[in-house]
Amino acid sequence: MNELVLNEEHYEKVINGVLCQAQRFLWLVTADIKDLHVEGPGGRYIPLLSVLADLVDEGVEIRLVHAKEPGPAFREDFDRFPALIESERFERILCPRMHMKAVIADGRVAYIGSANLTGAGLGAKSPTRRNFEAGILTDEAETIETLMAELDKLYLGQHCGDCGRREHCPDPIA
Repeated sequence: MNELVLNEEHYEKVINGVLCQAQRFLWLVTADIKDLHVEGPGGRYIPLLSVLADLVDEGVEIRLVHAKEPGPAFREDFDRFPALIESERFERILCPRMHMKAVIADGRVAYIGSANLTGAGLGAKSPTRRNFEAGILTDEAETIETLMAELDKLYLGQHCGDCGRREHCPDPIA
């Protein structure tokens, strides 16, 4: 499957269709990250961080890779979820060179596209308040394996030694 995802379809197909369906592991890769909210129980909107904390509590391992420190609203919400701070199942990496946008669930399905992990990119915003976004949902094993291999190189710090932006990196991996 290779399915084009446009604009407001991102919320249903990426958040509800990929992210929330993860059972073993979830990789989230973004340049920008903000205090994104999603529909929770009873139609109430909750921080995506709450959904991630619930997934961690259910045993899902999560890797979050992003390019810059999030703003104060995200940091304040983040601190409300001990599972994201204390669990070894949640890992967060900051890489100033990261510009990819991807969501990978269990190595079986991936979103690759333009949408950042923000309300205007993937969140529950109205069509008139969100960004114009495009991406692809895929379950093609070779594509997902290649993407995961590249992200593993980043995760292991293989790019750190030759990085031309090291002076801008607040927490080099290697």
